[in-house]
Amino acid sequence: MPPAVAGFEPGQRRLNGHQTTGREYRNLSVAAFDMDSEFDVPVPMRDGIELRSDIYRPAASGRYPVLVSASPYPRQIQNLGAPLGFIEAGASDYFVPRGYVHVIVNVRGTGGSGGTFGFFDAQERQDMYDLVEWAGRQPWSDGNVGMVGISYFAMTQLEAAVEQPPSLKAIFPVAASIDLYEAAVHNGLASTHFLTPYLSMIGMTSAHESGFFRNRIVDAARYLLKTPAIHKHFETTNGEAAIAGLKGLLKLHHAPHPWDDLWRACVVEHQTRDAWWEARSLVPLLERVKVPVYLGCDWDNVPMHLPSTFRAWHGLTNSPAVRVAMLGEHGLAWPWESLHIEALAWFDHWLKGRDTGILEGDPIRYYMPGADEWRTAAAWPPKGTGHEWLALRADGVLDVEEGPEGCRQLIAFGHGLSGHRTSVADPATSLVWHSAPLENDVDVAGDAEVRLEATSTAPDTAWIVMLQDVDPSGVATNVTAGYLRASLREVDEAASRDGSPVLPCKQFEAVPIGTQVQYRIPLVVTARRFRAGHRLRLLITSDDQDADVPAMLGFRHASVGTSSVNTIASSSRLLLPVLR
Repeated sequence: MPPAVAGFEPGQRRLNGHQTTGREYRNLSVAAFDMDSEFDVPVPMRDGIELRSDIYRPAASGRYPVLVSASPYPRQIQNLGAPLGFIEAGASDYFVPRGYVHVIVNVRGTGGSGGTFGFFDAQERQDMYDLVEWAGRQPWSDGNVGMVGISYFAMTQLEAAVEQPPSLKAIFPVAASIDLYEAAVHNGLASTHFLTPYLSMIGMTSAHESGFFRNRIVDAARYLLKTPAIHKHFETTNGEAAIAGLKGLLKLHHAPHPWDDLWRACVVEHQTRDAWWEARSLVPLLERVKVPVYLGCDWDNVPMHLPSTFRAWHGLTNSPAVRVAMLGEHGLAWPWESLHIEALAWFDHWLKGRDTGILEGDPIRYYMPGADEWRTAAAWPPKGTGHEWLALRADGVLDVEEGPEGCRQLIAFGHGLSGHRTSVADPATSLVWHSAPLENDVDVAGDAEVRLEATSTAPDTAWIVMLQDVDPSGVATNVTAGYLRASLREVDEAASRDGSPVLPCKQFEAVPIGTQVQYRIPLVVTARRFRAGHRLRLLITSDDQDADVPAMLGFRHASVGTSSVNTIASSSRLLLPVLR
């Protein structure tokens, strides 16, 4: 039988993933308690609706600090140990033996909780306030409440924090999105390869009672999944695997309301950043947060949570302490078990008053892929970062010199024509530019951008840009990407807090056919060492639905519907944030 306590001491169930940001802590709570559990506990909301919770707490009587984890995902399997992209509440068998109560809750309209799911709306924020205050009043609570978990579990933490419940003392929202539009619609391009299976998954799982998830078959699976030999294999579970798993659920039945309604709202009814999306954005509310916040993400999480990480960092102006941990490859594999020592040091400090050392040093700690080392920074981008320009030359080379003036063409096919070619003479459906092999290591950290000078034969098109690192053998690694619907190209410099361009996407403006237009396409923040001998590759396409076109974590987008020939001038530039 797998050990009942998770951790890193002899006889404990070993957790997967990086557990710290490369440093040691002191005075951490040790495993000293057995664990009791209570399932399907009702949590009353102010309007009479009840949420359903599972409670894991130390078996010894007493009052303890509480860690709350809330999401629309099945709470009943959060401790299953399966490599599924929605098991993200954290390991109860790590926190509870160390003197914490772990409360896992289904948000409104999911997993047996009453009401209707609103997908990150104002009602959900109010519920998080009520949930935290309920947790702070229970007989097993000492009144100090924190929140833990990644992805949606991280988003509900920030939802609670902007509502300022008095019992909330600290949060650990790693891999959060603070703006649903930014996560679901990438500058006008609907992320349908994610949204469609995602909403179907929540709808399908929410239709089942607890008995569906609690039975001898599930218990046997839990036993097998947590045996060391099997569990070890899950530490490299990535986003593409999670998307593939979600797609498998599309064949299963789910009720159309509200899941299909929400899909239609995201993809069809609200294609620009309108009031529906603004009601689901925390960006203007972050200044309300007055509790310590530990942010973080992995550099691979380009199409989902990474864009929000440093926007949140810049927006949390009234938090007494903000820390950031940026992780390398497989930093947030499933089930989520990484950074648990880091989280323990955070909550021991803020909820138990222990001197753990978590606040020592620079507030940002980031792993530098390529250099394969931890670094620190006092601000973002790091001190010493400067921007350098590379031209998208007409001969397909990335270089500081533009060379002879010229252009290159690609073709985009509209609805129903994706992947169709009428002749071998057709322009390519994607273009790449390569740099020469690098003479020295080049360290990049911050926001990159493509300034595209282009013409189109249609009044709308898509621009999808990917930066890659190509090693001497020709193997390419996806580094970061940028997205833009051409008709939503307006840039609002005044709206940016961190210096990167902001595309409000509030009003369509047709592309003037045949006229050269400048597009500013922000690439998602990144950090990487491009080693000597490697080359930079920039890929541009107007449709990433073709499986032959690489996509970050497998996230692909709905077509804008137009067919066009797009011409990119050699006056276009890649702007790189280079550490000097």
